[in-house]
Amino acid sequence: MAKDTQTADLITPPGTKLHRPIVRGEHTITHLQLREPSAGELRGLSLSELLQMQTTALVTLLPRVTEPPITKPEASALSAADLIALGGEVLGFLVPDQVAAMTAQATD
Repeated sequence: MAKDTQTADLITPPGTKLHRPIVRGEHTITHLQLREPSAGELRGLSLSELLQMQTTALVTLLPRVTEPPITKPEASALSAADLIALGGEVLGFLVPDQVAAMTAQATD
């Protein structure tokens, strides 16, 4: 049984590893996983602001699409490195694969 516990400790959680973990009481969130936002979760947000990775737009969206869920104040307190990493994931959801492929070809 101790062997299983040691193995479980070695498994890396899915998602983006946070440069500065979120401490919530006795719990520490070290990784955040994002799911693709639905139209309802994009409500009130400007897609162009999300594509520009504007802080206000990201801080509003992240609590709607993170697992484990984070609060807006926790999203506001993310380090710049974490916000940029998570913003990059958001961009991956918003840019269709075909556009990303054409952009990659144009830069080669």
